[in-house]
Amino acid sequence: MKLQIFDIIVIGLYFACMLGIGYFVSKRNKDTEDYFLGGRNIPGWAIGVSFVGTMISSVTFLALPADAFKTAWIRFLPNFAFPVVTLIAAYVFLPFFRRGTISSAYQYLGLRFGSSIATYGACVYIGAQVVRSSSIVYLMALLMSTMTGLSIDASIVVSGAITAFYTVKGGFEAVVWTDVIQTIILVMGALIIIGMVILSLPGGMTQIITEGWAAGKFAFNDLDIKTGELASMEHGFSLSEKTTVMLLLVGFTQFLTGKLNQETVQRWCSTSSIREARKSMWILGGSSLPIWGAFMFMGTSLWVYYQHFPDTVSAGVLDGTLKSESILPHFIVTEMPVGLAGLVIAGALAAAMSTLSSSINSTSMVIVNDIYQPLIKKGVKKEGDLRVGLGAALTVSLLMIGGAFVFLYSETKTLTDFTIIITAVFGGGIAGIFLFGMFTRRGDARAVVVGIVLTLSFTLYALLMQFNVVTRIFDPYYTAILGNIIMILVSYVASMVFPANTRDLTNLTVWDQTQDGIS
Repeated sequence: MKLQIFDIIVIGLYFACMLGIGYFVSKRNKDTEDYFLGGRNIPGWAIGVSFVGTMISSVTFLALPADAFKTAWIRFLPNFAFPVVTLIAAYVFLPFFRRGTISSAYQYLGLRFGSSIATYGACVYIGAQVVRSSSIVYLMALLMSTMTGLSIDASIVVSGAITAFYTVKGGFEAVVWTDVIQTIILVMGALIIIGMVILSLPGGMTQIITEGWAAGKFAFNDLDIKTGELASMEHGFSLSEKTTVMLLLVGFTQFLTGKLNQETVQRWCSTSSIREARKSMWILGGSSLPIWGAFMFMGTSLWVYYQHFPDTVSAGVLDGTLKSESILPHFIVTEMPVGLAGLVIAGALAAAMSTLSSSINSTSMVIVNDIYQPLIKKGVKKEGDLRVGLGAALTVSLLMIGGAFVFLYSETKTLTDFTIIITAVFGGGIAGIFLFGMFTRRGDARAVVVGIVLTLSFTLYALLMQFNVVTRIFDPYYTAILGNIIMILVSYVASMVFPANTRDLTNLTVWDQTQDGIS
């Protein structure tokens, strides 16, 4: 699959626009307040759109339509938990990070439990983001290589370097404004594809809905491994199999964890007031389900389209001989008019670049605020901090690009196993630490350390179970839920054994908030 020259020009113009924004915004960066928080004066609506752009990663752009094409809407089910999490985040979590000069999620952990727990949380975040960013660059390079004819090596360098340039050069403000443009482009891309399918079918939208409904493509069904047919899912509570209730709990846990990381906290702290920060959450909460739904509907639309215009690729995806993620790139290159194809590919690249730029900037902020300043070089001037921030962002970018090459030249099975291990270990109970700190008055670093040790031990067991080394006693899909529950319960019990010294917890728990922090 190769794009036409005009499509490549469209993609080139998109890249040039991103670079231009980074260069223009960089002139306003005088210190770390500007570089990492945009001077704490970014409009809430822009932060909200930026949230949306980061949320719709390349996984959303390619994987959600692919899953709806191959199966049904079962993967959409966890997203129904998102509006609830958004409300909790806006009115419970947000006040903890809008007080004083806090600009890092891990600064809160430091105030609540001490520097050792803050450092642990920061290191976990840094490691997870480097691995996550590397995998996104790799996937983005595969897409670019498939559609432009560039080698994967060159695609990694080009896509990674362009994202790194405008992020390192422009800082957080560049991240936000490029996110705004990228979000518009990627949503336009989804709507263009859906529109193309509607116009290609004699019955249009009605035909898509009627045929998709009759085939069960809009239901919360999944493929039965034995029969290869769509089958309904159980609805009750279970730890041994996937059910609708459990998928909702998985979504709730996943999204709750996402609202307690640095990418979210950084955005909240970059607005001028708590009102503006909450405005961003209203935009995010109100737009997420419709956008996710549009990408799922795109996949169903493509299924209906290829029922009437089948080819070898669509047949290969449906019979399992080809990866389902190949269906959308195939449709773009073979069916879309010149120019529009380039715009849609720019949307797919935008989805990845939005996530990457946010990850680079937030990770470098954690390196400066939570590692460098408190542990390595205390009391440096702001100008020195800015130079360190630029260096940290550049370092993260290089690690990201280097990690993508590791993914490229490693065996597929090794990559899959490595990603599973890193995700599980790095995600082990961090949200649980925050929740324990916010919702109880108990505990100090000693109690949390006990919780960390047992949670990581549980995670290790889950990983061994995943690879059939030990007896399977629950579905590994629920590792994050159980891990965070273990973190909270063990830390609470340990706090009874190691009672914390009496100290001021003002604005550190939900029970000790001052009125100015919750307004």
